Amino acid sequence: MTAAAPAADGRSTGAQGSSDPARGLTPKRLYRLVAIAEAITWTALISGLVIRAVVGGETGDLAVRIGGSVHGFVFLAYGATAVLTAINQRWGIPLVLLAVVTAIVPYATIPLDVWAHRTGRLEGGWRREATDDPRDRFWVDRLVRWMLRHPILLAVALLLAVVALFTVLLIVGPPVPKG
Repeated sequence: MTAAAPAADGRSTGAQGSSDPARGLTPKRLYRLVAIAEAITWTALISGLVIRAVVGGETGDLAVRIGGSVHGFVFLAYGATAVLTAINQRWGIPLVLLAVVTAIVPYATIPLDVWAHRTGRLEGGWRREATDDPRDRFWVDRLVRWMLRHPILLAVALLLAVVALFTVLLIVGPPVPKG
């Protein structure tokens, strides 16, 4: 059995030497996965609100607490993913802001994902190496490239950032006061 060799773009080519981009976690796949998860958690939150309105009491409050907590965590993960994808794909500030704002509107991440896919804004792999593009000289691009070359560290750092922000927001309290 032969070991997987890296392709020119940094992806593994597998034992047979053929590159299969569908197998890797590309910016497109990651963004789409988290955008869909964010929309699904909207359903959980809205379902919890309906249960609270219909059933009421502790059962309704628990449904909102569970749906709201899951949605809140995935909402933050989506924001982090949108920013990471935006930096990698070289989206401008207006598109970054639009991507983050779509998470506030129920199910809006899906049409943005479809639009970004159709317009090619999610095409390409992770930019792990500098190019001749002058934007590659910015500190944030250098940091993201370094983190992308250390994907486990990147995943842990993003997870810790989301957990830390989620914890602070739990301490502060819900976005809409009860009652």
